[in-house]
Amino acid sequence: MYKLFRFILFQFDAERVHYFVVGLLRLIHQIFPFRAIFRAIYVKKDPKLAVHLFGLDFENQVGLAAGFDKNAAYIDPLSDCGFGFIEIGTITPKAQPGNDKPRLFRLKADQAILNRMGFNNDGVEQAILQLKARKNKHIIIGGNIGKNKWTPNEEATQDYVQCFEALFPYVDYFVVNVSSPNTPNLRALQEKGPLLELLSTLQSLNTAKPKQKPILLKIAPDLTDTQLDEVIEITFETQIAGLIASNTTISREGLQTPKAVVEALGAGGVSGKPLTKRSTEVVRYIHQKSAGKIPIIAEGGIHTAQDALDKFEAGASLVQLYTGFIYEGPGLIKQINQALLQKQKQL
Repeated sequence: MYKLFRFILFQFDAERVHYFVVGLLRLIHQIFPFRAIFRAIYVKKDPKLAVHLFGLDFENQVGLAAGFDKNAAYIDPLSDCGFGFIEIGTITPKAQPGNDKPRLFRLKADQAILNRMGFNNDGVEQAILQLKARKNKHIIIGGNIGKNKWTPNEEATQDYVQCFEALFPYVDYFVVNVSSPNTPNLRALQEKGPLLELLSTLQSLNTAKPKQKPILLKIAPDLTDTQLDEVIEITFETQIAGLIASNTTISREGLQTPKAVVEALGAGGVSGKPLTKRSTEVVRYIHQKSAGKIPIIAEGGIHTAQDALDKFEAGASLVQLYTGFIYEGPGLIKQINQALLQKQKQL
């Protein structure tokens, strides 16, 4: 049934469809009979799925990645899909419109998405209002934070600090996003010097709090092994809680979509199936190089339960969906949780 729904939706502009779908989820959430039926179909509840990580209790190991709910406006309806945690953002200090439209494209032949959204969001104060208004206070919420487009890299740390301090009472963990390819020069902050300064500053603020909250770093899949080694070194040095691997890729290698079509769409990061292998490789590399001491949330190309199991086998502690959620629907979350329960039985 979802495939038919997807076929119809995929005939229309991707960004417009996104807002139609989240609006539909909100409507279902507000009408109890529809909500009960929806949850009965898609949600898998079992205490055996719960995990304790970063000092937090996750109902299950499958989360929603940042980018889907940029302003924390749809937490309640999205929680009806069965996620164990939801990551909001990327949130910047001030509201910004993002890049010019169109900026979100489907690469159907690749089961992928190309986006150059550019951290479009309503700013940190609006996100706080939405977080205060949510009814579901139990689901774990991550706050993915970034810098405004007009903020020079030399002053970027202050943008992250502002978001960190403002959101601290309202989210359960933080993600530092320096790996989006859609904000000019942002990825330069992944270099060792700027990254060490940024994470050290945030962690100093964190440790000064009466109760600390986990800080994670989201990295690009395009990093070399040498750069990954530096990330591992910085993670240990700053004692942040873990890593998210990975963000979208700027690579166009191996795409089935004709090259001319991809080039005509322009710049942006690719997510979905083309990332499946590389993101798993990054997870495995970090897990092995760190001797399993760095917790990893795996993201990238998870379209089946087996894709998620492969990420866990590579060393991930949790997984996040975005493009797979769009292509496969909320049934994917239930399928992954059922596969995890089945694996527990086999052990």
